[in-house]
Amino acid sequence: MTRIIPVRETILACAILVLIVLVASRFSGFVAPFNLANVFNDTAPLIILALGQMVVILTRCIDLSVAANLALTGMAVAMINVVMPGLPIPAIITIAIMIGAMMGAINGILVWKLSIPPIVVTLGTMTIFRGVIFLISDGKWVNSHEMSPAFTGFPRTVLLGLPVMSWTAVMTIIIFGIMMARTPFGRSIFAVGGNPHAAVYTGINVGKTQFWAFVVSGALAGLTGYLWVARYAVAYVDIAGGFELEVVAACVIGGISIAGGIGSVGGAVLGAIFLGVVKNALPVVNISPFWQLAISGSAILIAVAFNARAGRAKGRIILKPAETTQ
Repeated sequence: MTRIIPVRETILACAILVLIVLVASRFSGFVAPFNLANVFNDTAPLIILALGQMVVILTRCIDLSVAANLALTGMAVAMINVVMPGLPIPAIITIAIMIGAMMGAINGILVWKLSIPPIVVTLGTMTIFRGVIFLISDGKWVNSHEMSPAFTGFPRTVLLGLPVMSWTAVMTIIIFGIMMARTPFGRSIFAVGGNPHAAVYTGINVGKTQFWAFVVSGALAGLTGYLWVARYAVAYVDIAGGFELEVVAACVIGGISIAGGIGSVGGAVLGAIFLGVVKNALPVVNISPFWQLAISGSAILIAVAFNARAGRAKGRIILKPAETTQ
């Protein structure tokens, strides 16, 4: 794994660079520092969610409810802001993270305690969360004029040349880089995904590890829910519809193995950036949205094929072939 992952990241980074150069050849303004900063800021929610999804996938699970979690949390904090416009932003962020973590915990408990397949659990909760949004909002929107200036202004506040939303993604990358490489929880994530049976013998609770992976993913979805709604200054039932597919795609493109146990923070981030560049670059050069989907889909297929090929490790040779006697 230590040999394959840097190669994957290098190839993906080169693909991103080539894509940027090709777009810049037709529209030079795309590579302007201000525009590249905007591209990164647009991609920040995908980066944050991809890191949470990475943790789940590494444990041989999947979370298809992240976008619905984002939408429900965003609607909830927007409605709280309407009722209590003076509530401090740190309190709103804390509430968003707690709501998201609670929904992640629901997924984790169903997978851990009831042994329901993760894809079934999260497909179900995805629909339930979307339904809850409709129930609490009665299908109505929360628009910008109903939100306080502090609520909508925080993610857009510029610090050292980047908005807070971008800095949130940067901090998440740093935290996850340390967590996955330096903490027992990070090592247990890889152990559970690599070989859950062996992990049990080392004293790791597989179900509990998967539970906490879902909690982490849910917490990040909750945080992103506030950032998303505040940045775009609108909350409605279908917000971020289908975004969970982009999140999974970012992980797959970044080399996170669906079979679990193989992947890296850098890979997940580069996968998200690749999709972000595609999404922002192709419309600029007047390329049909079909090609945006085609390029993303092709990248997914290539990534899955690469993962399958890399995963075919040679078995250990226990007995040597018998030598023929003359």
